[in-house]
Amino acid sequence: QVQLVESGGGLVQAGDSLRVSCAFSGRTIDIYNMGWFRQGPGKEREFAAAISWGGGTTYYVDSVKGRFTISRDNAKNTVSLQMNSLKHEETAVYYCAASTFRGRLYARDKSKYAYWGQGTQVTVSS
Repeated sequence: QVQLVESGGGLVQAGDSLRVSCAFSGRTIDIYNMGWFRQGPGKEREFAAAISWGGGTTYYVDSVKGRFTISRDNAKNTVSLQMNSLKHEETAVYYCAASTFRGRLYARDKSKYAYWGQGTQVTVSS
């Protein structure tokens, strides 16, 4: 089992920056990709960003490229998402997730993530 705990959500204005973080623990030896997903009001949970175990490969949904940066520190067992130039429509609960699958074929597929945090609310006022 792997446990994930997110932190860092909050209320910001459109155009502001925010950093959300995720601390993971447990049987991390089985974990490869780690990702951030988000679920806005009345919407399905969608992929935002992911990173490989070594941090050498990152994946982003097109709408956040150039504004969001995902990073991980395996020594500290954390993965973070730096979000810049936030938009009102990006108001959502942001979830950290861990996958036992590796590679780009699975990085964006939420069904391949077995472990999830409880989520952290990010609200972007217009």
